Amino acid sequence: MCGIVGYIGSKQAAPIILDGLSKLEYRGYDSAGLAVYDGTKIVTRKAIGRLKVLENLTRGGETMPGQSGIGHTRWATHGAPSDKNAHPHTNMGGTIAVVHNGIIENYISLKRMLTEKGYQFASETDTEVIAHLMDYYYKGNPLETVMRVLHRVEGSYALGIMFVDYPDEIYAARKDSPLIVGKNADGCFIASDVPAILRYTRNVFYLENQEVVVLRKDGLQFFSEDEEELIKDPVVIDWDADAAEKGGYEHFMLKEMYEQPRTITDTISPRIQNDDIVIEELKMSDEELRRIKKIHIVACGSAYHTGVTGKYVLEGLARIPVEVDVASEFRYRDPILEEDSMVIVISQSGETADTLAALRESKARGFKVLGIVNVVGSSIAREADACLYTWAGPEIAVATTKAYSAQLAALYMLAMKLAKVRGTIQEETFQQLLRDLRRLPDQIELLLGQKEKIQHFANRYLGARDIFFIGRGIDYAISLEGSLKLKEISYIHSEAYAAGELKHGTISLIEDGTLVVAVSTQPELFKKTISNIVEVKARGAFVMAVTGESNKAIEKASDYVVYIPETNSYFTNSLAIIPLQLFAYYVAVGRGCDVDKPRNLAKSVTVE
Repeated sequence: MCGIVGYIGSKQAAPIILDGLSKLEYRGYDSAGLAVYDGTKIVTRKAIGRLKVLENLTRGGETMPGQSGIGHTRWATHGAPSDKNAHPHTNMGGTIAVVHNGIIENYISLKRMLTEKGYQFASETDTEVIAHLMDYYYKGNPLETVMRVLHRVEGSYALGIMFVDYPDEIYAARKDSPLIVGKNADGCFIASDVPAILRYTRNVFYLENQEVVVLRKDGLQFFSEDEEELIKDPVVIDWDADAAEKGGYEHFMLKEMYEQPRTITDTISPRIQNDDIVIEELKMSDEELRRIKKIHIVACGSAYHTGVTGKYVLEGLARIPVEVDVASEFRYRDPILEEDSMVIVISQSGETADTLAALRESKARGFKVLGIVNVVGSSIAREADACLYTWAGPEIAVATTKAYSAQLAALYMLAMKLAKVRGTIQEETFQQLLRDLRRLPDQIELLLGQKEKIQHFANRYLGARDIFFIGRGIDYAISLEGSLKLKEISYIHSEAYAAGELKHGTISLIEDGTLVVAVSTQPELFKKTISNIVEVKARGAFVMAVTGESNKAIEKASDYVVYIPETNSYFTNSLAIIPLQLFAYYVAVGRGCDVDKPRNLAKSVTVE
């Protein structure tokens, strides 16, 4: 959540920082601000609302001259969105400026201490405590000051700090909130994520927890929490810069939906070798894979929904018991992890706070963790024992589409690998699965070609108050994600239910005209799902069915049918989700919603 960008170099800082912040708008925010050293003092400008307000206020940064500065987009946690609560925050004299992502958990006690010593607070934020604490400890040595403050604060942070006494330096630090550092011939950068600085440099350094970096025009210095200097090597980012731009599409979400065929190809192709699945990143021998007795999948949001699908696929193919947990519950429920268990954590950003905490909890108990992530060099990627990258490229829209599809593909391959090694499927079955896996990108292309049909149907439900999604087995997992897509970008109340649970209370919510989306892609469950469709139809529901091409019988029970191409029943999520993504998108567009940046949401949830 939130975005940080900082620059020090030979060019004007404000325009570069504003440009970088514009690349981080997908992270979610409600206000924005800048602090720039103008040659004599630190000048700050803040504005509630979209970044465009700040850009207009500063004429694109032209009214804030200076070659050193920090900027921030804030997502409110402590204090309502307002100019006074926006970052950067300064000490009372305006000689120290701070931007901060994360939450300072002991800010109340620190604020009380500082108030007793005469410090006055202008905002309701936890971040202002850091600015005053910097002032309290400052005795002329910025590095020493930063270190003392970091030892006093508790919680999570990514920090950018400026001292007016040291105008040729910017200080940055992190703990449990992402922060990267970049360098080119003109200067140095800090940012919350790669897209912010991708147009300026591809050489990126990743800060580890409780490390500090000093940025100067001509170089970087890294330090441990004990002030010992560190040597770091850059990571070269090979993303296509154009991938972070809209490329002619109206929204990033639509563009990313259309990138799904390529995304799945990029995820699976390097790992299919000589008609076999080769996942070298697992760092496990066949014998170690055979010893696995249980798998725990831990994730949040859409990544959790891929985990629910993964449970059906892993159990069905590899015959290994799988438990799926919401990460925020896993970390607090004192989970029972048995010997020879495998823990899989899934996150697009690799920085999801609850998922990262689950990873650390598992490792602390002595269990190896496999991370399935998209962002190279992210915290989960670095801390997991093994990392399976999805290689989906930058995903800008808050509502995930292509990263979700890539995660599914990664789980399919893992299940197939385990099944083959453990001897739970025959070679003939394995080869058929491979053929079906390879066909998915082309089949998704066909479904994306139906967008006009889906758009026409979506326009009928722009005024809907409630929409229900039902399904059984993997279809229930598909329903979970379809429902989430709709509610998060269109703001229509939507729920997903296991179809067999309707009669246990939910069916009382069905009224005349209520839209029920029935997902039915599992042949052995076709008849059961049709029975559930009949139940809701009898109570006045209008039913949209998503099903396989062979299930023509569903037409008699449904009002509107979307057919998906035939594939292995374990892979149907990858196809059935496409019309549901398109439906959610066109409903949201028709309602005039901000599709790429839904209200109250953020792309990377780096706080609890």
